[in-house]
Amino acid sequence: MKISTRFARVPHPQHGVTLIEVLISMVILAVGSLGLLGVFGLALSSNQTSQEDQIARQLASEAMESVYTARNTSQLSWTQIQNISNGGIFTDGVTNIMCAGPDGLEGTADDTSCYTAMGAVCPNGGIRCLSEPGADGIVGTADDQIVSLSNFTRQIQIAALSDSGGNLIPTLREVTITIQYSVPSYSAKKTYILNEYVSEYH
Repeated sequence: MKISTRFARVPHPQHGVTLIEVLISMVILAVGSLGLLGVFGLALSSNQTSQEDQIARQLASEAMESVYTARNTSQLSWTQIQNISNGGIFTDGVTNIMCAGPDGLEGTADDTSCYTAMGAVCPNGGIRCLSEPGADGIVGTADDQIVSLSNFTRQIQIAALSDSGGNLIPTLREVTITIQYSVPSYSAKKTYILNEYVSEYH
């Protein structure tokens, strides 16, 4: 005897991706890619200004060190560690970045012209400059690249402090160093501020 079994074919749903699903996934991928490109653009612009940002931090630190040096070496009295308008020696207002004068302190009235590694006065009236190595890779030779810091300015503000009752604290002052500089890729000036306290005692 012959037994035959027949299986009925059940229709299977079609597998695959429709055109609408492909289009939606492409839109999602495009939006994600645009966001990633924006991050790359931000990283590139930050990288282009990193040298100027580092120079600004260094200039502010050097000015702050001048204040601490004046106090630590007892080269000046405590009353002289103020802005000129308050009877001190540190300049008032915004100034170009010059080199320390005979007193050895930056940001004072006797600041003088700066010189390149070859001994020539820096361009732009002696405003501080950097000497970078030229094609030979050696600083202090005729092919050095001179980078002027004429796009940087500095302001040193030294202010007296008061306690919570409004009484003047005669042995403590607030020092604020503000460096402003322009960067070719930015339309507005950038600002770096260093704020510290200095005491009469060290």
